[in-house]
Amino acid sequence: MLQQIVDRRLSGKNKSIGNRERFLRRYREQIRDAVRKAVSGRSIRDIEQSEDITLPRHDVSEPVFGHGQGGVRESVHPGNREYVQGDRISRPRGGGGGGGTGNNGSPDGSGEDDFVFRITREEFMQVFFDDLALPHLVRTQLLPDAPEWRTQRTGFVSSGNPASLHIVRSLRTALGRRIAMGGEPHRQLRALQEELVHAERSADTPRTVLRALQERVEALKRKVRRIPFLDPLDLRFRNRVRVPLPTSKAVMFCLMDVSGSMDEARKDIAKRFFILLYLFLMRHYEKTDVIFIRHHTQAAEVSETEFFEATESGGTVVSSALTLMHEIIEARYPSSDWNIYGAQASDGENWYDDSARCAELLTDKLLPLVRYFAYVQVAGEEQSLWEEYAQVKETEPKLAMSRITNASDIYLVFRELFAKTGAS
Repeated sequence: MLQQIVDRRLSGKNKSIGNRERFLRRYREQIRDAVRKAVSGRSIRDIEQSEDITLPRHDVSEPVFGHGQGGVRESVHPGNREYVQGDRISRPRGGGGGGGTGNNGSPDGSGEDDFVFRITREEFMQVFFDDLALPHLVRTQLLPDAPEWRTQRTGFVSSGNPASLHIVRSLRTALGRRIAMGGEPHRQLRALQEELVHAERSADTPRTVLRALQERVEALKRKVRRIPFLDPLDLRFRNRVRVPLPTSKAVMFCLMDVSGSMDEARKDIAKRFFILLYLFLMRHYEKTDVIFIRHHTQAAEVSETEFFEATESGGTVVSSALTLMHEIIEARYPSSDWNIYGAQASDGENWYDDSARCAELLTDKLLPLVRYFAYVQVAGEEQSLWEEYAQVKETEPKLAMSRITNASDIYLVFRELFAKTGAS
């Protein structure tokens, strides 16, 4: 049996949520373009706000049938001092209407404004992170400390909470019981009623026989009436049980260079990239741990606030961050139980001969443990670190690399690095 669920919840000003969702699906591409443009011009703190979306009028117009007046008609317009009967009035040039002094109209005479509507913060983030996922995420083991549960329907039971009463199923069960219990009495009643009619029509039928037939008919009628319309045994309740959910445990390491070669513009680009990554992880993977590591000549694990707001400077030793990441993995995140990911942002400049050490750490220690490692260079020039990583990438598919030179490129690079694939 085909079932259809109608969502009649209201979403502000008596507008249906279902209608709004259909509208968002219909103009998905236009909304996605507007979201991408909005991200390019926003500050770090305002990146997840709602947004006004403007759609051209011709994109949302619907075909309609128009009915003219038809025939030959004569009319007198108020305020007419220029024309007499029989004059032909030409169309205004340039789409102009009356004597207004506003902007010129459109060439075809249509002057409707574009359609503007506001998407909520949740809708903005949904479009923003659409079709993104952590690559190569696999199920490891159930979280022993905080298992997740979900409620699953498992048919119907004869007892339960009144709130879970299934009215249609209960009435269907009651109808089946009444048919089963009243089928034979009804057949007997119809047969006796026919026999009584024939007996009453016959003049030779004794009065005692008629009285006996009438008593039997009344007895069967009382028996049929005693069959209850709804019996407690007919009640059916929706049955729901809790089943455990297998949870993929994942940890994301965020490594950011805060050395002196990273000027404020480059640090701002790196922070924007990591904020996108952080919002993406918090939205899609509630149980994902995020480890923040800042480094110059020395690396340190810091809090979220320190990672995005603290200011430091110094020399550059990138291997210190990779070494600290490996130490944390060995101490707290065994690869047999966790899906490990890494994301690194740097301008590519590094201490003399340290870039080769970084490539060695990636190849020998980190890439065998992680499922994906993304390196983002926030400078256009190919530095020594980029060259070393490029050699590693030729043989290691787990390593992804990209450049970001302008804030407007962050969104496209982010989608490229974390695009959802068939293996995700």
